[in-house]
Amino acid sequence: MRLDKYLSDMGAGTRSELKKAIKAGLVTVDSKTITDPGIHVSPDSVVLFQGRPVAYETYVYYMLHKPAGVISASEDPRETTVVDLITEQKRKDLFPVGRLDRDTEGLLIITNDGEMSHRLLSPRHHVDKIYYARVTGEVTQDDIQAFESGIVLPDGLECLPAVLRVLGQSEYCDTEVTIREGKFHQIKRMFLALGHEVVYLKRLSMGPLTLDPDLAPGEYRRLTSEEVSLLKSV
Repeated sequence: MRLDKYLSDMGAGTRSELKKAIKAGLVTVDSKTITDPGIHVSPDSVVLFQGRPVAYETYVYYMLHKPAGVISASEDPRETTVVDLITEQKRKDLFPVGRLDRDTEGLLIITNDGEMSHRLLSPRHHVDKIYYARVTGEVTQDDIQAFESGIVLPDGLECLPAVLRVLGQSEYCDTEVTIREGKFHQIKRMFLALGHEVVYLKRLSMGPLTLDPDLAPGEYRRLTSEEVSLLKSV
């Protein structure tokens, strides 16, 4: 691919900025200074930009502990997005795998691998997504059975069967919910259909991937090669 595209893909700058930098002699390829932005390089080339190595990665994968108050989008002119929280030099084509509501916390995968994203989100692949939900009122056996049967929402939307487990009951009821789809505000709407309001929601896992307990809200890390392999096996 073109040298300026290689560097742009890896987040080194815009194409126009990089063309100027290359022409100014700030880039070397395999130890040779290059001044032609259009020269073709391979992913195996040793590229230095301003003396720092820029290795090409076709796909990248992050685990993010999404905090409340941040939107699940790649970019927004007014709001902080989950991709904005990835502060290291990064590719320009990153996106979140699925969406979490603004006030929902927890596990979110950030990547540029569209095929993996499709597999993880498609209901026909039966990828479980587990959430912790704190709700108002007492969750009963009838509620658990309603989740297992598949709730039909007031607007006619038919939810796939889900698993509802009660963790504890005090002022609120602490529950764990497992679903295989992710429609708009789905868990909140399912509980609301049964007379419960969700006051706190956090995604704990997605398929074989569980939120790293060492990540505080807003923190992220790269997925390990083993974690990527597990996700690709879904």
